[in-house]
Amino acid sequence: MSEISIVRDYPYPVITVWRALTDPALVPLWTSTGRGGRPEGFTPAVGTKFRLIGKPFPGWDGIVRCEVLAAREPTLLSYDWRNKETDQPTVVTNTLEEIPGGTRLTWEHTGFHGIEGVFMSRLLGRVRRKMLEQGLPPVLADISR
Repeated sequence: MSEISIVRDYPYPVITVWRALTDPALVPLWTSTGRGGRPEGFTPAVGTKFRLIGKPFPGWDGIVRCEVLAAREPTLLSYDWRNKETDQPTVVTNTLEEIPGGTRLTWEHTGFHGIEGVFMSRLLGRVRRKMLEQGLPPVLADISR
């Protein structure tokens, strides 16, 4: 099984990072570095089914189907992830913790299986690193102003 785990520290309070991760108006601003990801129907409440709408490409319709599995404001958000309704779900978990001078975000995406899973985890890992390194910091800076 393949997994993605990315840990990043940001010089902003936990509540600021939480807001960037959960405010539907802010999410597309930092996910656009990885082809977008506009949440549709999202609220950070267990059981909420939502979609992330991105830019389609051959073999993908641009829609990720999700359901919130765990939410504990402002430190935990976990949801399942399916590119197609028939896919076995993978799980995305965001854990936030206060550290001296800011927040540590641990972003994990688990549950990839087989050769297709290895390919997807590598592809999504590159995209997520770019979003968390290049996309999220300017959004956090704007929120804190």
